[in-house]
Amino acid sequence: MRAMEPRLKQALSRRQKQRITDAGLVPSAVLVPIYRRDGQYCVLFTQRTERVKEHKGQISFPGGARQEGDKTLLDTALRESAEEIGLAPSEVEVLGELDDTLTATSNYVISPFVGLIPWPYQFKVDGWETEEIIEVPISALMDKDSRRQETEIIGGRAVTSYFYHYQGKIIWGATARILHQFLGIFTRAMEG
Repeated sequence: MRAMEPRLKQALSRRQKQRITDAGLVPSAVLVPIYRRDGQYCVLFTQRTERVKEHKGQISFPGGARQEGDKTLLDTALRESAEEIGLAPSEVEVLGELDDTLTATSNYVISPFVGLIPWPYQFKVDGWETEEIIEVPISALMDKDSRRQETEIIGGRAVTSYFYHYQGKIIWGATARILHQFLGIFTRAMEG
């Protein structure tokens, strides 16, 4: 690992993960894939197709609902990443977890896992769930001109929503909330 990865792994391991346990929610997991390209760190996203049942056309992390064969939520994130973008589970170095996040409209509770992946990599987009892979430098996500936030009232309580803009794409919803938390931890790790 390069100098930054151990600091990020340590920052993730030092924090207490906030878990959401509610029998009425569908357990799911995503992988937050990061890699180093041309001297800078990038995050990989997927754009969902219009064929999927939920979250049509949205930008997300690879992932989905836990299935019966998944022993853990990490297994879910790795299985879904293999299915959606052809990323072999053995190629992912898991650095840690982020807080559970709810989807506002589809009743999922998402467990995000941060993973270091190799670059370059021969991804294989499945075409059914995933329309395309979107690679975004972390520096572009950190640019204050590319992001905004607003407060919404959801279920009678104030919730902060985040929006990240990159090359005509908008990252929002649960994915943006996960990204916001990751960027905060990443920034602290870089400073540490």
